[in-house]
Amino acid sequence: MFSLSVFLHGFPLLFQAALATVGISLAGLLIGFFVAIGVCAAKLSAHRGARAFGGAYVFFFRGVPLLVQLLLVYYLLPFVGINVPPLVAAIGTCALCSAAYVAEILRGGFLGIPSGQLEAARLLGLSRFDMLRRIEVPQAFRLTLPSLGNEMVLLIKASSLVSVVGVAELTRTSQNLAASTYRPLEAYLAAALIYFVINGTLALGAHYAEHRLREA
Repeated sequence: MFSLSVFLHGFPLLFQAALATVGISLAGLLIGFFVAIGVCAAKLSAHRGARAFGGAYVFFFRGVPLLVQLLLVYYLLPFVGINVPPLVAAIGTCALCSAAYVAEILRGGFLGIPSGQLEAARLLGLSRFDMLRRIEVPQAFRLTLPSLGNEMVLLIKASSLVSVVGVAELTRTSQNLAASTYRPLEAYLAAALIYFVINGTLALGAHYAEHRLREA
C-alpha cells in the first residue's frame, strides 16, 4: 500500500540529488556547446580533412551509447595513466556526447539560412565576421532554439546513466532510498515527479524564449 509519509520523507535527499543531476547536465551542455561549435565549424569547413574529422566525431559519439562511453572514460583511461574522478568523468562524457548532437543541430541551423541573404551581405561588403555576428548566428540561434531545448531535456534524462561510475545523482539516490526503506514505489515515484518538474520547467522556458524571439 502506498505510504504518503515515506513518499514525503525522501524528498529532501532526492532534492539534493536533483541539484547534482541539474549541475552535471548544465555543465555537460555548456562545455559540450563550445566543443560543438568547433565540430560544427569542422563539418562546414571547406577543408576535406576538417570535414572528415567532424564527421568521424559525430559518427562515433552518436553511434556509441552514452553508458558505454561512460564506462570507457572511467575504466579505460586509468590504463594509460589518467585517473579520472567520477564527477569529472560524468561531466566530461556528457559534454563530449552532447557536443555531437548539438553540432548537428547547429549545422542544420546554419544550413537553414537562405543563401540569398548571405549573397546580399557579400554584395554589401560585409566582412565574414560581420556576417556571422549580424546574420548567421542570430538566425541559426532562432532556428535551433527548440532543438537545443529538447537536447537539454534529453541530457537531463540521460544523466541518470552516470550512476554507473558512482555519482550520486537523482536516479542513484532513489535506488539507494528504495533499498534502505524497502519502499521502491514511493522512492521511484518521487524521483519521477522531480524529473517531471525539472524537464517541464526546461521545456516551458525554452518555449517562452522561442516565443519571445519570434516577437522580437
